[in-house]
Amino acid sequence: MAEKDLGKTSIGMNANIAALLSYLLGAITGIIFYIIEKENKFVRFHALQSILTFGALWVLSILVLFIPFLGIIIAPLIYILEMVLWIILMIKAYQGEKFKLPIAGDIAEKNS
Repeated sequence: MAEKDLGKTSIGMNANIAALLSYLLGAITGIIFYIIEKENKFVRFHALQSILTFGALWVLSILVLFIPFLGIIIAPLIYILEMVLWIILMIKAYQGEKFKLPIAGDIAEKNS
């Protein structure tokens, strides 16, 4: 498969590797790559999508724990969703795809 030209990054890294790494530790690495990458819109998109997606899921997983009984059932489902999204998003970023999630992807696309 031919490698896509994703443009240059200001950090001297292949864009697909930088995009993958922006998901590695969820919102934390998303923030890091969003701050340090100044030029590449592909990397900035994935970094911001990581921040929005995993930040929101983290907050949601904490909030549902305050729901008596149901919170204990819903929280593990959120963790499973996080794990599945984490794997899919890293694979798609590495493949050079701009895999856009609903809401977070739209926001990231407008602001990357």
